Amino acid sequence: MQLPVLVFAVWIFIFFYACVDGYPNGRVRQACTSMIPCHGGSPQLLPEHTITVNGTEFKPGDSIEVHLSGPDFEGFFIQARDAEHLDSPAVGSFVLVDRRLSQLLTCGHTKNSAVSHTSKAKKKYIKVYWIAPGDAPKRVQFLATVVKKYRTYWVKIPGPIVSQHLAPSPTTPIHATSEAISTSCPVSYLSKPFNASGCGSMKFCIRNPSGCDPESASCFFLSFKHEKSSVFIEMSGPSEGYLAFALSYDRWMGGDDAYLCINEDRHVHVSTAYLKGRSPPVLDSENVLEDVSWRLADGVLQCSFRRSVHLPAYKGRFNLNASYYIFLADGEASEGGRIYKHHRQPLVTNGMYNVAGLPQDIGGSRSPRLIKAHGALMFVAWITTVSIGVIVARFFKPVWSHSFLFGKEMWFQVHRMLMLTTVMLTSISFVLPFIYRGGWSQQAGFHPYLGSTVMALTIFQALMAGFRPSRHAPRRQLFNWFHWSTGTTARILAVVTMFLGMDLPALDLPDPWDTYTMIGFVAWHVGIDVLLEIHSYCLVRKAEVIEDDRVQILQSLTTAEAEGRLFKQIVLSIYVCGNLVFLIAFLTAINQI
Repeated sequence: MQLPVLVFAVWIFIFFYACVDGYPNGRVRQACTSMIPCHGGSPQLLPEHTITVNGTEFKPGDSIEVHLSGPDFEGFFIQARDAEHLDSPAVGSFVLVDRRLSQLLTCGHTKNSAVSHTSKAKKKYIKVYWIAPGDAPKRVQFLATVVKKYRTYWVKIPGPIVSQHLAPSPTTPIHATSEAISTSCPVSYLSKPFNASGCGSMKFCIRNPSGCDPESASCFFLSFKHEKSSVFIEMSGPSEGYLAFALSYDRWMGGDDAYLCINEDRHVHVSTAYLKGRSPPVLDSENVLEDVSWRLADGVLQCSFRRSVHLPAYKGRFNLNASYYIFLADGEASEGGRIYKHHRQPLVTNGMYNVAGLPQDIGGSRSPRLIKAHGALMFVAWITTVSIGVIVARFFKPVWSHSFLFGKEMWFQVHRMLMLTTVMLTSISFVLPFIYRGGWSQQAGFHPYLGSTVMALTIFQALMAGFRPSRHAPRRQLFNWFHWSTGTTARILAVVTMFLGMDLPALDLPDPWDTYTMIGFVAWHVGIDVLLEIHSYCLVRKAEVIEDDRVQILQSLTTAEAEGRLFKQIVLSIYVCGNLVFLIAFLTAINQI
């Protein structure tokens, strides 16, 4: 009989025991009633910490010195309550002594009626002042919740009772208690991962990659199921830190309604938050979520909860029956639950959607369209057009010297067309990030500086080419040297700039695939260049063997170059095809972000 009774008792405890999320920053106003941190487990029974005061009597307006001391602890929560009704709201207000260790909170309608920690830094002693209100009860008792470690804590440690001056003795004895009372925020553990059944028919789903299975370890999943006056929300993704989504009126962070699932010491707590600009989210102290559940397994974090469609009483909580852009982000969190800025761009829907409206199954993008266009145009310009244009000018003068296009030698016309295309694509691409950002980006590292340098060299190269001297002019050799050095410098810097740009948050191509692919392109171009150089050198040597006369050498060189025409055309065809393969690979990667 003892085992069934024990099981039943445990079941009753789990069913009725409820808690509210605790935060390392001490903003635990949602624990005002219960004073229970939602850290899992059960509170300790024998307190190690004590509350002391400097007096036993007070009059309205008096100040009483309150001390909390004991072995090292990380968090605390102090209140004063009616000693005869400890379930009643907090009374009086507090004044801080050290703002580095403690902060004031408002419980109920009483401002500054509680004190909590500011961080999880270890502390041994806290000192505050309690100010007696004008409507204070006859007897007031101080209570404290103390968190030593995440799962080691005491709830409602009883402190001294102070009485109003000349207050009569109580008719019944007052029993201090440290037992926890129940709250309205039960948290349960998910037994199995989410699935995509009902997406597009019964619930609104966002998946990245599109159509992925939330049971896989590479799928970011967010679903909304409208049920009468509430919406049931599921969020899942590969993260050991946190997952978050936000509802926004635009594509920029700031002024958004956010929801976070944070892994804190292998325990996930769910919180609402308000995003103000690009600052870290401000976690709310009041809990508006119900039916909270979570799961953390195989590197995948999952959480679900329910929220009312309309929450007019809570500032910052949007009406779910309206259209918004939806953000989905992930990032790292410390062992104490502190979250860090996401390393990559959040997933953002391509339009505004009503999650409580018609069910849909959509995807999103982690890169804005303007930034995608910027990257695509730069790849076209500096992988394809400029590279082919340089190869043509350097090695195909003898091959196409007797072929003309619009009155000019064909090699020159092809070279000029490709280079003008490069200037045009680079110029268009250059302005797109400024349009997107509305100015200069301070968060892109060296990329914008190098990009601006490449843009300047590109314009200078085009202007210099427009004023090139005639073929036999004295300054032609100087022009050739400047033309080659400027172009080579621009190409080298462009490759470096692309290396840096591929890993920026706004265009974060798959890593390390992007690095290896770019290295492959550089090796491909250098290999073809070296091959053609060797081929040209062999032709020169062949001409020198045929004739020793200087004039005849030049004539023989022309003949030898013509003999190599077929080889060069084959190499050029292979090179163009190879460049197109690299280009298509990068454009495909951009499209899939």
